[in-house]
Amino acid sequence: MNIFSKLGWFFKQEKKRYIIGVSFLALTSIANLVPPRILGLMADQLDKGSISWSEYAALILAVVAAAIVLYLLRYFWRKQIWGGAVSSVPKERTHYYQRHRTGDLMAHATNDINSIQNVAGDGVLTLVDSLFTGGTTMIAMIIFTDFRLTVIALLPLPFLALGAWKLGDKLHYSFDKSQAAFSRLNNKTQESVSGIKVLKAFGESKQDSAAFNKMVDETIQINKKVFKWDSMFDPLGTLIIGATYVITIIYGGLLVTNHTLSVGQLVSFIAYISNMVWPMFAIGYLFNILERGSASYDRVERLLYERPQITDENADQSLTVKDIQGDLKYDIRSFAYPDEKEIPVLQNIDFTLKPGQTLGLVGKVGAGKTTIIELLLREFDHYQGKITLGGHDIRNIPLKLLLNEISYVPQNNFLFSTSIEKNIAFSDQDATKNKIESAAQKSDLHDDIMQMPAGYQTLVGENGVSLSGGQKQRLSIARALLKESPILILDDALSAVDAKTETAILNSLRSERKGKKTLIAAHRLTSVMDADLILVLKNGKIVERGKHADLLAQDGWYAEMWRKQELQAKVGEIDGQ
Repeated sequence: MNIFSKLGWFFKQEKKRYIIGVSFLALTSIANLVPPRILGLMADQLDKGSISWSEYAALILAVVAAAIVLYLLRYFWRKQIWGGAVSSVPKERTHYYQRHRTGDLMAHATNDINSIQNVAGDGVLTLVDSLFTGGTTMIAMIIFTDFRLTVIALLPLPFLALGAWKLGDKLHYSFDKSQAAFSRLNNKTQESVSGIKVLKAFGESKQDSAAFNKMVDETIQINKKVFKWDSMFDPLGTLIIGATYVITIIYGGLLVTNHTLSVGQLVSFIAYISNMVWPMFAIGYLFNILERGSASYDRVERLLYERPQITDENADQSLTVKDIQGDLKYDIRSFAYPDEKEIPVLQNIDFTLKPGQTLGLVGKVGAGKTTIIELLLREFDHYQGKITLGGHDIRNIPLKLLLNEISYVPQNNFLFSTSIEKNIAFSDQDATKNKIESAAQKSDLHDDIMQMPAGYQTLVGENGVSLSGGQKQRLSIARALLKESPILILDDALSAVDAKTETAILNSLRSERKGKKTLIAAHRLTSVMDADLILVLKNGKIVERGKHADLLAQDGWYAEMWRKQELQAKVGEIDGQ
């Protein structure tokens, strides 16, 4: 029953619905007592042979009327109790979703939420209905029939409660294991479907299928334990109900023979026993729902009650857009990821980027380029030093205000399964057609779109499956440019386009980004050669800095990579000819 207290916040939120619903439920239980009483009166009159056809018809009409009233009452309480909804969204940042895999989160959002929903709906219904129906029926059995018969007939009930309690503990543990297994299976399915091209390219389809089948078998074995305990509830209820009927017929028949009870009273009692069938079954059904819901709620609660690591607790809510329009300054003495605090990934990172300037970040894979960007996006706040924007530490700037000032094109472009137009206009759903086309032209994508049969209404498919790598990158750039943010970040966002397209995009950016700050992280040095400041990173440290010409003169890593990439470009041109 502890799950009801956990869902107390929801019951308070929807208390009006529940009060109305429970009221109709109580009326339903009372109305349910009428038909057995009428049947008892009819049986007594038939036994005496004193009933007329008009009286018989009146009693039949009364039963029909009671049935119609019961139908209406049941309709209204169902409408009220199942009319609410639970809604909650985790407010964590990216690292939250790195810890929890997609398939696991989907399992929580489907199976677990469905089990919790059953508690708020079926669970409340079953508890209240069984209490009201069972209670009113027992009172009616005592008042309208015989107290002794009622007590003796209901003797098996404590055994039902005890059995349900014992089985409930077993079911809770097994169902928790079952949901965890379902999460793992969901993860595997999601990864296999998403990575189908890679699996086929490496010829690993059979091995992946074998691994999937093994996981399915493991899940089945775990679920069998759930069904084992679950399947014991109904037989237990049937056994108790059967025992109740046997006691009623034997002892009730004895009372009728001794003229202590009339035939009509025995008929009514048996009808009342039929009314008690649901409350008896409901005990097992209720424990089933509650244990499943409790196990699921514990799993969901662990996710939803994780404290966000990035908050606005220390934010200055009085800050406005004008307050953060100045220089972007980095002064990071040291930063390490939360899970590897003893290994610094950035050390002594300092630079200033003024409005209208472009910063280039280059270096080997894993040098720290993306990490520098992540700190500006406030993916992590725990570092030694500070990053300021307009003189304000970004940790003191409200997160929404900060992110509204930034357009970001990540390494891995994500596109929604909708049209090209809607993908570009993601940050501004009211953007005009001219504005959308202008953004596409600046990213050198407009001509490609116009060659497509449906133009800007072309559906890109799941994560842009119908587009080439270069087209996906340019669409992501167009989406960022449409936002017209003071800060634009391109994280290796030109790696899939050719040199000619890269030049066209960079030329557009130079004219478009006047008075605005731009950060470009790249492996291809031509992407940053016109930047106002280029930082060469190695193992999280700045090993070279300056403009393109300065770095060539230093004859370090940058100059060496420039010569290699120039040679590769010339070889590519010769091969193309």
